[in-house]
Amino acid sequence: MNIAVRRDGFLPRPARLLLATGPVALAGALGSLATLPNIPAWYSGLAKPPWTPPNGAFGPAWTVLYGLMAVSIFRLLSAAESGARRKAVVLFFVQLALNGLWSWSFFAAHSPAAGLVNILLLDMAIMFATAAAARIDRLAGACLVPYLAWVLFATYLNAGIWWLNR
Repeated sequence: MNIAVRRDGFLPRPARLLLATGPVALAGALGSLATLPNIPAWYSGLAKPPWTPPNGAFGPAWTVLYGLMAVSIFRLLSAAESGARRKAVVLFFVQLALNGLWSWSFFAAHSPAAGLVNILLLDMAIMFATAAAARIDRLAGACLVPYLAWVLFATYLNAGIWWLNR
């Protein structure tokens, strides 16, 4: 597929929508492939820290967070081309890759330790991505704040599971 870039440097809106929603949806889908089969067979048998939400809370939470992530990257892709914008887009996709990898390192590998290493890197990547996005578009940055808060909470859960199941 050949997508023509306009003279002002912007991709057409449909291309920006595809670049915003496609990778985010793919990360969510790949994460679910690693997660869902392991909930009843492995995760349910782990000791969990206080304040662990019920399993049914995770799907709706992640649906909202992935939606906000897609809005954020769409707004970044819609901003004027610059070095700062390129940096924000790269940081967004770095954190998205780490996001997708976490499910595989924690759930598929049955390794809270590997998940903890991954999620600590993810925490930093989201912080950098949020700051970079906010410099380009305040709403794009604001859309990542609930995601950062949730992943910091998930870091607590991951660390607790690792600690309680060593």
